[in-house]
Amino acid sequence: MDTIESNLKYFRETHGEIYEAYEEFGKRLHTEGGPLDEKTRWLVKVGISTTNQNHYALKTHIRKALKHGCSREEVEHAILLAATTAGFPRTMEGVLILREVMGETDEPVLTR
Repeated sequence: MDTIESNLKYFRETHGEIYEAYEEFGKRLHTEGGPLDEKTRWLVKVGISTTNQNHYALKTHIRKALKHGCSREEVEHAILLAATTAGFPRTMEGVLILREVMGETDEPVLTR
């Protein structure tokens, strides 16, 4: 278990009601927050996670995007779109994380 997962476990155990409320908020926002379809919502989250350099969230959002019907190419495009807003280095980190999730590289990516 890495540090982020360990800390999340701690938070769930220590502040369970707060975490449950946050989870419910996120689920409702995702499903009831507007007119975007499921695939688009996950691609937006991939892009946001890329720009924020939130590696843990990016890995999670990539997996969920693929699970909900996004192609690898669509996910990579969402990551590439971050370049003009967040910068090339953040985009390259996003591409590396995608490649890691897809099993295309053994290069370690620091988790933030």
